[in-house]
Amino acid sequence: MAHRIPARASAARTPSPTTGTPDPIRLHAAAHNALSTALHHLCQSHLDVPSARRKVAQALAALRGLDTALSLEG
Repeated sequence: MAHRIPARASAARTPSPTTGTPDPIRLHAAAHNALSTALHHLCQSHLDVPSARRKVAQALAALRGLDTALSLEG
């Protein structure tokens, strides 16, 4: 079975097809989704801290990309 990267995992690195720069809307959505999933992992009866930590790291990466994308625009 081939290993595939889920679309949401690569969303923070996906450049906009027209400009070649990261899309701020996608980066914002990726950060929001990752933090929402991290909160979900922490609110379960069986606390899943490693998964929550991974999701928070993904959210931070998306926010850093968003910062970079916004600094390139203005």
